[in-house]
Amino acid sequence: MFRKSIRAAVVAVGLLTSAVSAEEPFIVVQSTTSTQNSGLLDYILPWFEADSGIDVRVVAVGTGQAIRNAVNGDGDVLLVHSKPAEEKFVADGWGIERKDLMYNDFVLVGPKSDPARIRGGVDVLAALSKIAEVEAPFASRGDDSGTHKAELGYWSAAGLDPAEASGAWYRETGSGMGATLNVASGMDAYTLTDRATWLSFGNRGNLEVLVEGDPRLFNQYGVILVNPDKHAHVRAAAGQRFIDWLTGPDGQEAIASFRLDGQQVFFPNAD
Repeated sequence: MFRKSIRAAVVAVGLLTSAVSAEEPFIVVQSTTSTQNSGLLDYILPWFEADSGIDVRVVAVGTGQAIRNAVNGDGDVLLVHSKPAEEKFVADGWGIERKDLMYNDFVLVGPKSDPARIRGGVDVLAALSKIAEVEAPFASRGDDSGTHKAELGYWSAAGLDPAEASGAWYRETGSGMGATLNVASGMDAYTLTDRATWLSFGNRGNLEVLVEGDPRLFNQYGVILVNPDKHAHVRAAAGQRFIDWLTGPDGQEAIASFRLDGQQVFFPNAD
């Protein structure tokens, strides 16, 4: 009888533990590397978690991979920065209502020696044309990220196809922004980066910002709830609460207050 009582107590505790674990509120956010590597998410998430009691687990990958993960049901919320791809994600039924969240900008960085002589320029297309003309080393992420998609768009707008020089002066790293900046630093190459990652990057070597301020370098971020009709396990209520917080006054204020080297690097613009 005593052994049966002990066994019953153990089972009861086990069931209670399982119930607590099952009810533990959390969401998975598929996000870009820039929001994680810059420190933004580490800065703002504790505010939301303290307010809501919901734990946020971040998967930080390139935008293309984040979208593929969300399509596969590996996430509840998508936070990325390639508006055309985001709009397609929603149009294809994988997400519910894309919302603008915040923006920053891209910058073109390169070696201080500046062989393409683009320093001080404000026209990213002209700068890329000069880089191609002198065949100066250029490090591309080559990973279908939001930054990579933007970079390819700039080359195309300049009437150039850098893939023709792949493996020569045009080097595709297939890596995240930090790793690509390390490659650019090591080989004194040009590269395109978001400003937040650049400001948080510590291994700059001879690299510096050479081109900035072109309106085409605008970098918009969006946030989307993964459609629970596609994946029944999506934590829709908790995910929507996170989105509402991000796009509401508290989340927007938290984003605006984040600084790197004393500079505001993400600018909230939720409607």
